[in-house]
Amino acid sequence: MILPGRLARLYILDLGLFEVRGGERVIGIPGFLMQTDRGVNILFDTGFPPDYLADPDRPAKDGLPRFGRLLNFHRNQTAEGALDLLGLKPQDIDLVILSHSHIDHVGSLPLFAEAPIVMTARERAEPRPLYFGTARPMDWPDATYHLIDADTPVCEGLTLIPTPGHTAGHLSALLTLPDGRSAILAADAINRASEPAENFADADDPATARTSADRLLSIAPPDALLIYGHEPVQWPILPKAPQAW
Repeated sequence: MILPGRLARLYILDLGLFEVRGGERVIGIPGFLMQTDRGVNILFDTGFPPDYLADPDRPAKDGLPRFGRLLNFHRNQTAEGALDLLGLKPQDIDLVILSHSHIDHVGSLPLFAEAPIVMTARERAEPRPLYFGTARPMDWPDATYHLIDADTPVCEGLTLIPTPGHTAGHLSALLTLPDGRSAILAADAINRASEPAENFADADDPATARTSADRLLSIAPPDALLIYGHEPVQWPILPKAPQAW
């Protein structure tokens, strides 16, 4: 295990709404703040770059309009602002987990570079974060990286599962809280409920994505809540921070 103690709480962070392809669907951008019974704060994914709030021209520079647009993005939907709702600052984060390095997951990673970053070795092997399309404006932050390539317990109640396919180094998580409830943080291993029927068409490697999704579901407790990466129907009904799940 990477950390002592056990998982105690899960908060779902609202990191914005994004309209895909002119209204094809509107998706939520989730992050997650987990706390252990020893007061350790674990951040899973970091949302869009904070520059998107300060510079309205920045998304166009990154080519994002080819895919869609952020809707009414505000400070509480930046990673820093979402943590403020919990009384936390970036320096209060003790460990960061990165599911993969697309823009809506890696965008605020530099804010948390004082904490160790856990991700797959395959994803970190990219010269720069994948970001979006051919845009690679970010460097990997100068940080301590804990690179994994197999199922890895972080603490009691939290295990990371490599789920390649959406990207070659994608990572998901399985959670069990003290009250016995379980959840799957699928991220983009299963980004919406319709994705399996659509043959994982958005994945870099659809066949590998299906294998990963099947394995993730097979090893999770049968009553676990599957929290999709970007499911339009599920997102509005999930409790958001500062309410715990």
